Amino acid sequence: MAMCGISGIFGAGWSRRQLDAMVSVQRHRGPDDTGIFAGAAGFAGLGHNRLSILDLSPAGHQPMANHDGSLWIVLNGEIYNYLELREELSEYPFQSRSDTEVILAAYERWGEDCLSHFIGMFAFLIWDSRARRLFAARDRFGVKPLYYHVQPDGTLLVASEIKALHAAGVAAAPDAATWATYLAYGVYEHSESTFWQDVRSVPAGHRLVWQDGRTRICCWYNLVDRVEPEPDRRPVGQVQDEYLDLLTESVRLRFRADVPVGINLSGGLDSSTLLGLVHRVQGTDSEVKAFTFTTGDPRYDETPWVEQMLAKTRHRWVECRLTAEDVPALARAVQRHQDEPFGGVPTLAYARLFEEARAEATIVLLDGQGLDEQWAGYDYYQSASNGSAGLVQGTRQRTVRPECLVPEFGSLATEFTPAGPFTDRVRNLQYRDIRYTKIPRALRFNDRVSMRASTELREPFLDHRLVELALRQPVERKIVNGTGKWLLRQVVRGMLPAAVSEAPKRPVQTPQREWLRGPLREWAAGCIEEALDARGGEWLDRRAVRAAWREYCQGRGDNSFYVWQWISLGMMAEARMAVGSV
Repeated sequence: MAMCGISGIFGAGWSRRQLDAMVSVQRHRGPDDTGIFAGAAGFAGLGHNRLSILDLSPAGHQPMANHDGSLWIVLNGEIYNYLELREELSEYPFQSRSDTEVILAAYERWGEDCLSHFIGMFAFLIWDSRARRLFAARDRFGVKPLYYHVQPDGTLLVASEIKALHAAGVAAAPDAATWATYLAYGVYEHSESTFWQDVRSVPAGHRLVWQDGRTRICCWYNLVDRVEPEPDRRPVGQVQDEYLDLLTESVRLRFRADVPVGINLSGGLDSSTLLGLVHRVQGTDSEVKAFTFTTGDPRYDETPWVEQMLAKTRHRWVECRLTAEDVPALARAVQRHQDEPFGGVPTLAYARLFEEARAEATIVLLDGQGLDEQWAGYDYYQSASNGSAGLVQGTRQRTVRPECLVPEFGSLATEFTPAGPFTDRVRNLQYRDIRYTKIPRALRFNDRVSMRASTELREPFLDHRLVELALRQPVERKIVNGTGKWLLRQVVRGMLPAAVSEAPKRPVQTPQREWLRGPLREWAAGCIEEALDARGGEWLDRRAVRAAWREYCQGRGDNSFYVWQWISLGMMAEARMAVGSV
């Protein structure tokens, strides 16, 4: 259907004004149409903001009812295999060409087990007016968001973004324990907790049921259960063929749209793989637009590799430039859309890319997220494979400054040490990154910046079939002679030049550390002072923070993560989003 905004209130004592406010504040997620359903008994309300992608006609309007009006649905996302499911469910009296109606048909046929039939990214709410029961679900890896708040009387509020819950009257008070954990350990997006009191996130691969004032959440997709305890020992060639077929199928499905589709392109192996698969699906004459963010710094920009990749193709290349001067205003705008701390200048560069895509009338973009986690592409996977320890999130550098926290506040922090469900360390790290750390953070950042520009982002490499197959492979098919992604490189060797398929990992970076102590120094200092004005003495030790900032500006240390943490707190305080009485 579309990348959209969904809202819902279930229970007694709510008003239409609350639902209207939820829909209004999420308009950027769906500027093409809005809709509201209010049950006759005033017991349930659904709201929808539509970004039209499939079936652009009025028949795709949401909230959408089934054939007899007993079920109502709002959807954020896409069911990519909807055409195949529609054929399987051909007895259903379809009234549209949308994937939303396919979900209703599947729910009528299979009940809650319909989820296992879907290939896609989704968060949806289905209201059963006869049973007065809500069934909601989030996709396997949490590509699409879903937040909720339960009032003391059991009334449930649900939305795509936290700001919609606040617009409906949920108090915007910061969650001190979440903030302490983030500032002390750098960990976030790893649990149901958010940076706001009494606002929770439905975990990836979970469903939510509400009935008679009771909310129940349970897991419907468990990656560990889908990956055998013992590694896949089939012949390498057989695995390569299967993985290539799945890659091709995944990209083919994600080109299903009634609006223009483009691709995000950097100069690395993952983007090159995506480009090669586009040609495999559409032919070498493909003319889809390619978008690349740049910063004008040759130490980080990948323009030469991108130009080499696009040479002798018919793709139009759009360079999306971010400058240091753009950062202050763009950062504040992006912060308002994120609702929570985000990933710094790289996220801002991505935001600029989506702005350019929208300006180019490219409404859907494909991205290469997920292959590093599937095939052990980061350096710290190699350290795990040879038995060395001490690496957290791939860096030996000092990323956080817990000594800059007020002790009482710091004591609220909880160190996160996920249990390893597998027998080898590499797969445990892969699982951690996919389920708790890297992927959840990237998906939240990317969802908000794409939706801010009213564009849809699709992640073909996060197709669950690809992830499951990759995680079944033994470590010797992932890391060979100190180089990660070994089997992936064999798979794409025939599609890509050797200079690309054999190139070492190049992390996509921006000059954040240089900008913050250079042209953005005054702005960063102002944000940090805003944080100290709001939380100095309560959360932050003013003297310690200022001393650490001076050291950073003097060039001591290259890691800027902790600086961005304080900037984030300052921006949220400035926006009166996370500081209560400020």
